[in-house]
Amino acid sequence: MTASFNTGIPAVDRYLAKGYDDVRGMSSRFSATITGHLLRRQSELGIGGSVAEIGTFEGRYFIAMGLALAEGEHAYGFDLFEWPGSPLLQRLQANTDAHGLARDRFTPRSFDTGKLTAAEFSALTGGAPLRFIHVDGDHSPEALTQDLSLAHANLHPQGLICVDDMLHPAFPFLVVAVHDYLKRHPEMCLMCVIDREDIVGAPKFILCRTDAVKLYEADLMQRFTAQHFTMGGDAMGHLCVVLTPHPRLMA
Repeated sequence: MTASFNTGIPAVDRYLAKGYDDVRGMSSRFSATITGHLLRRQSELGIGGSVAEIGTFEGRYFIAMGLALAEGEHAYGFDLFEWPGSPLLQRLQANTDAHGLARDRFTPRSFDTGKLTAAEFSALTGGAPLRFIHVDGDHSPEALTQDLSLAHANLHPQGLICVDDMLHPAFPFLVVAVHDYLKRHPEMCLMCVIDREDIVGAPKFILCRTDAVKLYEADLMQRFTAQHFTMGGDAMGHLCVVLTPHPRLMA
């Protein structure tokens, strides 16, 4: 990665450079860097609001999100805090303490999102639209469908939904749930694919309203020129941005 590959947020970049890999988890530094940049882009555009993650685990990606927030914004993390055994919540809090995410800036929520209504999810995340929602919960099509429904109902009009583990070899057909969601909601589209860093650090899909694409698309291509796969991705009629650690044309 080039030296310029960073978020532009000092606290996030320090964490990504020294600390990110120390927190147990599977999200890649590559995707977290692009996410941090997107959160900075939102702040620059005046798109405010809190963020949420469904499936925090020990906080690797969650900490990066929380450190990117503007003053007065909050991070909400949902997990059952059971797998792979207790004390998972204590490990999350120890990691946030170690890497500078103050406890008054985030709230862990021990809930099964599959049992929440959109109104209940809203009440648990401050009652206002969320500008960024990372979905990394139960990797079944049914659970992802439910989590996307919660995210959709609580998303800021110019906000982003980030879906983890797309095209992951362990969950090869999970992407079908996202395809079905986009068919049900034609006002939404796949704006960006963040490619895998390795077999564990799987791709993420960034979804947003079609009328919000212009806020992010050109900026990503310009900011991450060295990581831009210029062919793009055919995303149900929309040519989405594809960012990858090693862009190359097919041989």
